[in-house]
Amino acid sequence: MAKQNFRDTQQAAGRILAELKQGRYAPLYLLSGEEGFYTDKISAYIAAHALNDSEREFNQTVVYGKETDGPTVVSLCRRYPMMSQRQVVIVREAQAMRNFDALGVYAQQPLASTVLVICYKGKSFDKRSVVYKQLAGCPGAVVLEASTPRDYEMEGWMRDLFAARGCRIEPKAIQMLADHLGTELQKIDNEVEKLFTRLPDGTQEITAAHIEQNIGISKDYNNFELTRALSERNMARALTIADHFAANPKDNPLPATLATLFHHFQRIVTLGIAQWENRKQGRPAMTGLSEMEIARLLKLPAPFFAKEYIGAAANYPNAKVFTILGWLREFDMKSKGMNAGSAGDGELLRELILRIAML
Repeated sequence: MAKQNFRDTQQAAGRILAELKQGRYAPLYLLSGEEGFYTDKISAYIAAHALNDSEREFNQTVVYGKETDGPTVVSLCRRYPMMSQRQVVIVREAQAMRNFDALGVYAQQPLASTVLVICYKGKSFDKRSVVYKQLAGCPGAVVLEASTPRDYEMEGWMRDLFAARGCRIEPKAIQMLADHLGTELQKIDNEVEKLFTRLPDGTQEITAAHIEQNIGISKDYNNFELTRALSERNMARALTIADHFAANPKDNPLPATLATLFHHFQRIVTLGIAQWENRKQGRPAMTGLSEMEIARLLKLPAPFFAKEYIGAAANYPNAKVFTILGWLREFDMKSKGMNAGSAGDGELLRELILRIAML
């Protein structure tokens, strides 16, 4: 079984949840992988819906890997339900469990009335191992290996997240969320949940203003606006944003800003190289590169952002970008206390922007 990409993860998790909502429960769920969002979502659904309130007290057991071992879990699984058609055993943090191989032996002859949910978070199984083959080979077993999303995959995921709540979201609002929250799915889901408790009924589109007002991310002073100001060589605006960051360091940590800038200038040089290759072959720089193709090449969250990078590539020839990438590495080291002297994070960011302005 090949490792799933994030889109595969979404689709597989969607199928599993759809089956659960139809009341179809498997004897064993093996939920693993680097990203724990869908592991938590699926196990939480089973915990809330597989049994009714009166059944749950006697027929649902939740244990943690650090506090139990394989034989103990097997013993739980081999009990028969009390006044219910099934019992549920959920093993959280199973990756920390002792004698895990015992579950593989159980999987060869599972009890039909038990639903065993194994939450193996933060890592993937060795698919060559005997225990994995035993678990995955359990008749009717459901296996999910969740991969971590890439930056460029977040736009589609967030659109789906809001669409499930009957809302659209504008590209700038997506970028603000991605900038502030990264690719931590659970954190984003929690913030979106809180957002919808504060919005007026009937809201059909989420804007940057909604994000600013309800999640506390400034729509005017954030990493997205900083990169755009630098793309346009609007250095006065970039310095104003840097001053705001210096005044609000907890909301705008320098390491996160430097990482965003590094990724931004990597994209600029990638587009610059593509343009150079076109010119080398005697074609105009942008021949054959639509906004959609540029978005795909640069792994942008939406084609909407392609125009910014076309302008940025014109403002920053490759030689300049390579210099800036070197500076970003230098300032990353300074932000970690190496050769920074007494300069604070705000001063470091301001110095970096002034260097870029003078280049």
